[in-house]
Amino acid sequence: MSSFGKLLIGVGGLLVVIGLCVLLANRIGIPLGRLPGDINYRGKNTAFFFPIATCIVLSIVLSVVMWIVNRFLR
Repeated sequence: MSSFGKLLIGVGGLLVVIGLCVLLANRIGIPLGRLPGDINYRGKNTAFFFPIATCIVLSIVLSVVMWIVNRFLR
C-alpha cells in the first residue's frame, strides 16, 4: 500500500505542475482553448465548443513527456 500512496503523491504533484504550466502559458499569451481549429458555435439559444486543435497539441505534448519519463525509468 506504500507504493500506491507514493503513486498518488506523484500524480498529484504532476497535476500541480501541469496546472502551473497552463497558467504560465496563459500569461505568456499562448491561447490554449482558443487555437485556430477549435470549433466554437453560438446559436440563438445554444452554444457548442470543442477544442480539437487544443486536444491535438496537448496529446502531442503529453505523449512526448510520457515518452521521456518512460525512457528515464528503464
